[in-house]
Amino acid sequence: MLRIQGNPRTLCDGLTRRDLLQVGALGPLGIGLGDVMAAESAAPQSPGLGSAKSCILLFPYGSPPTHETFDPKPDAPVEIRGELGSIESNLPGLRVCELLPRVAGVMDKVTVARSLTHQYPLHGVAYAVTGIPTYTPALETKARDLKHWPYVGSVVEYLDSQRGLHPPSGMPGNLGLPWLMNSQTDNPAVNAGVFSGFLNNRYDPVWTDFDGPGLHVAPKNTVPQTKRFKNPFGGTTPEGRFRMSPAARLSKDLSIERLGLRRSLLEQFERGRRDLDASLGVQAMDRQREVAMSLLTSSRVLDALDIDREPRALRERYGMTLFGQTCLAARRLIESGARFVTVLWDCFGQFANGAWDTHQYHYPRLKELLLPGFDLAYSALIEDMSSRGLLDETLVMWMSEHGRTPKINSKPGGGRDHWSRAYTAVVAGGGTAAGRVVGRTTPDGGDVRETPISPKDMQATLYHLLGYDSQMTMPDRNGQPHPIAGTGSLRPELLS
Repeated sequence: MLRIQGNPRTLCDGLTRRDLLQVGALGPLGIGLGDVMAAESAAPQSPGLGSAKSCILLFPYGSPPTHETFDPKPDAPVEIRGELGSIESNLPGLRVCELLPRVAGVMDKVTVARSLTHQYPLHGVAYAVTGIPTYTPALETKARDLKHWPYVGSVVEYLDSQRGLHPPSGMPGNLGLPWLMNSQTDNPAVNAGVFSGFLNNRYDPVWTDFDGPGLHVAPKNTVPQTKRFKNPFGGTTPEGRFRMSPAARLSKDLSIERLGLRRSLLEQFERGRRDLDASLGVQAMDRQREVAMSLLTSSRVLDALDIDREPRALRERYGMTLFGQTCLAARRLIESGARFVTVLWDCFGQFANGAWDTHQYHYPRLKELLLPGFDLAYSALIEDMSSRGLLDETLVMWMSEHGRTPKINSKPGGGRDHWSRAYTAVVAGGGTAAGRVVGRTTPDGGDVRETPISPKDMQATLYHLLGYDSQMTMPDRNGQPHPIAGTGSLRPELLS
């Protein structure tokens, strides 16, 4: 058994420093390690397993319309196809929205999955990005309910910790940008799905914040709307900066002077960790303090977030919008050793009908705010990752919580409402196929005609590419095992 040497003074909560460090050291080696190692030794190596070293998950909250992105219906009636046309991409036979000319030029590097489907047409972020088997609107407002399953990035970090895999010093393994979901609105209720669920809270993503103004008044979201907002997703200044969220900073009671002693103690249990008795039931040391100490002693993540180090021309190629600059920061984080990076296109200012939730003023928002920014940022990210040799080893997944209705509604400005029976995701790199379309929808885009894919299948494929069989399990807080991707299965159609 590891013994921590040093001063055994009692802390304010009754624990000694020795207790705290011993508890913290055992967390990564707790329940589930035997399952991980057994699964690794028993499972045959299937194609694509572990092809990706890292992952960028692009999540456009609110849900983009497939008709005006990757599954246009040019031959459908106008109330279905809408007022935007479509153009040929550089992948023969694949048309995309006419407002995505740059995206059209990278379709030979991606796989478009046009046949995502599930039964919950609500903003069930947690259903899309966790293994939770069923969902209700009530759960969406209870982000910390232990009925929730862990976020995909949290699962990856948990599994990595069981293998003894850790990111470079100073780089959290599970990062989210530009800020915690729905933290910048007039109704900042935290949406569920981006937390560690029934795993320990130490596996929550570490979030950044963004300091920078919005330059343009965004189109209306809804009627009535008494206040308008300058939305940075529509444009921001080059002086905008990312910083670590206060939650990831050093706690006030841990001074720089005390940091040296804490590091000395940490080094003691690191030297002896291989001798620990992994069967002990212990709690993990608070992860945010671990991250904070790491950030104090290494500039790696802060340097990666410093997008001003990039040439101005490249920053403008990504688009001087918050989504564009966030995608650029994500690429820099991957270069610096990040394992899992989440990029949100989130609500700003007004929560109701925010971001891509275009129930009203659908076309003004697509034309002025949403599609131009997406066109620049996504195409630049794929091109930049590819030219640097990063795309082959990095999975880039673009996926939302559902799609939007085939038929345009009669609300002010027109709109498409929630629809989960058929929608689209796009994957690139990290062992996925290039230049492929998977699945097909009906002529109105309302239902899947071929190759239905669930969001759980997308998760299972993500885990597979990052090196984990989707049938592996993780324990809840009662020790009960659950498959990491819920009911999901690997989709070989998406692999190279």
